[in-house]
Amino acid sequence: MDYDIFIIGGGINGTGIARDASGRGLRVGLAEMHDLASATSSASTKLFHGGLRYLEYFEINLVRHALAERETLLRAMPHIAWPMRFVLPYSPDMRFESETPTSRILSTVMPWMKGRRPMWLIRLGLFLYDHLGGRTILPGTTTVDLTAGPEGAPLEDRFKTAYEYSDCWIEDSRLVVLNARDAQERGADILVRTRVVAARRTGDHWTVDLDGPGGARSITARALVNAGGPWVGNIIHDTVHIPSTEGVRLVRGSHIVTRRLFDHDKCYFFQGEDGRIIFAIPYETDFTLIGTTDAAHDDPDTPPVCTPEEAHYLVDFANRYFKKDISTDDIVWTYSGVRPLYDDGAKSATAATRDYVLKVEAEGGAPILNIFGGKITTFRKLSEDAMDKLAPYFSDLPPKWSAGVPLPGGDFGVTEVDALIARLQADYAFLTPYWARRLIRAYGTDAWQVLGAAREAADLGRHFGATLTEAEVRWLVAREFARTAADVVWRRSKLGLRLDADQVAALDAWMRKAVAQAA
Repeated sequence: MDYDIFIIGGGINGTGIARDASGRGLRVGLAEMHDLASATSSASTKLFHGGLRYLEYFEINLVRHALAERETLLRAMPHIAWPMRFVLPYSPDMRFESETPTSRILSTVMPWMKGRRPMWLIRLGLFLYDHLGGRTILPGTTTVDLTAGPEGAPLEDRFKTAYEYSDCWIEDSRLVVLNARDAQERGADILVRTRVVAARRTGDHWTVDLDGPGGARSITARALVNAGGPWVGNIIHDTVHIPSTEGVRLVRGSHIVTRRLFDHDKCYFFQGEDGRIIFAIPYETDFTLIGTTDAAHDDPDTPPVCTPEEAHYLVDFANRYFKKDISTDDIVWTYSGVRPLYDDGAKSATAATRDYVLKVEAEGGAPILNIFGGKITTFRKLSEDAMDKLAPYFSDLPPKWSAGVPLPGGDFGVTEVDALIARLQADYAFLTPYWARRLIRAYGTDAWQVLGAAREAADLGRHFGATLTEAEVRWLVAREFARTAADVVWRRSKLGLRLDADQVAALDAWMRKAVAQAA
């Protein structure tokens, strides 16, 4: 038997399960048809958060689990995740989406509210948010006078008061890559750009046909995990050919990125008159990230894009808050991802559950675990729950182990980032402050391995622009599964915001040769 578990899908769920399973001593293989995190897992709003608005849908367990996970994850990855304060301006015009359970109750007992979110309810929600998850690192909610502080400066004068609460930022695609790296270091085979063509039960195991860089081949596994994200249904019906009544609801979330719109490092949580919410977040030092939308997406094979209508919606939404209006001309980049939500029959995409559902199907032989939905914040818990589901098929499975165990490069304290940056600059005097911070925020303590014995910038080889060097790219190819320029500048980093088309093309040409030589 080649593997105990073979995983289809290289997003956060697939790589998280690969890390957990390989850490328990199982033989694990994973196939991703494109690059790691090439779909949903690189197109999130980049937040570890409990989901404040989910309280209005009474998803208490989802919020509790997510809140409890925030600090566990912070301790394990302080280089790619960090605390962030969120400013929620209040206006009496803010309304529920009409179908939330909370709004239906209030419309019955307080019909004069006419669907508005009252201040006392927001404060109650924030109180629950502060206390549901056993918070110890992150500070609690405070009230902000917008007429006196920097938080109010970019906002329209009609906003006088805000609440400020805590959540966390996460570099989503790097989270996926580091889980894959850790899984590989624990013995897993991570196969990128490898398609699962078919899979069939052969008695007590699965035979899986693969097509990848090395050509076509078949492997065997005792259990199969379908972590295909938006393609989970396609895999069930077209790849493994098993009957299933479970469904997935595809919801497109789009984001826009502009030049920096405000000078502080806090995020804004904006409530719309239509009941929706968006975030405006400091992004990559010089930019602001605004999102997201919720729109139905019919076909996972149709690449998601931010439509002109969605871009205008986000611009208009932001302009109801900021003093200085922006337009679509201010957008420097857009991205869009498809969230594969479990189809619970909700009337709208906004109301559909964000919790995950795990289903094992073992009728007819070897088991397959199908994964529906999920949030990036709860990926580690999902991985543990997935292993609980598969435990009956593996005798003497070791216990849970991943809580608090750092990802590669994350072996330092949550409060030690600035000291680590200073130490890197002291050891490599040629680094600029931006360059040193970028390397620590990407690689943590592995930054020293990336730079090696260099004593000046020229020692790092070719410079591709925006502080990206040959030494770093070689590290990404050798250690982080990168194969193309897009892998490097959009998923291992966001340097695509700083490199022009000619620079990206030159990087791509260089990488094709480097990857070929390494093969």
